[in-house]
Amino acid sequence: MKVIIFGATGMVGQGVLRECLKDQDIKQVLSVGRTQLKQNDPKIQELMVESLEDYSSVSLKLKGFDACFFCLGTTVSGKSEEEYTKITYDFTLAAARKLSELNPRMTFVYVSGEGADSTETSKIMWARVRGKTENDLLKLPFKAVYIFRPGTIQPLDGIKSKTDLYRISYNVVSPILPVLRWLFPSMITTTRMVGKAMIAAAKGKATKSILSNRDFLLLSGVKKAE
Repeated sequence: MKVIIFGATGMVGQGVLRECLKDQDIKQVLSVGRTQLKQNDPKIQELMVESLEDYSSVSLKLKGFDACFFCLGTTVSGKSEEEYTKITYDFTLAAARKLSELNPRMTFVYVSGEGADSTETSKIMWARVRGKTENDLLKLPFKAVYIFRPGTIQPLDGIKSKTDLYRISYNVVSPILPVLRWLFPSMITTTRMVGKAMIAAAKGKATKSILSNRDFLLLSGVKKAE
């Protein structure tokens, strides 16, 4: 398999990148974004882009891929609806529409969030925008689209969030997160589990389009204690 990752420097993106590099079925990983990766591996290629809304100048470099893991996102904190929509909806759909044109047999895996509103009527702004993004992705002519809705994610393997608030919060609760994850597997997942589950979905092992924490546990094959 040849895969593309958007947002490979973020917390979830780091997790799926790590699992892609370990997976023997994945032969090439193309990281697309505006931030350079801080690691070298023969599987990795990087495509630095100036705009996350226009891929016309790099179309040829985006052809011939089997799956895309779209992990690019942002916190809603401190952002207006216009700002949040640009990053969450506009950036995502710009990439997805171009990829669906270039790779009609591609599987597209999108990292959304627990609480996203598929009806697009929620009074909660981020839930409404996430829901619209999901809905419009599901309409695109990919081989398959999978929506991942994680709740709380425990970072493992040295992975850290780029968001200060999340990083501080994880540091505070990290001693008890493994216990909480064991007790509440439907509420808490890990970067390792999400990464493995995303790859499994790309391989056609998911049985539904919208997946939550409990689905990640089953799909990843990771034991609760790992």
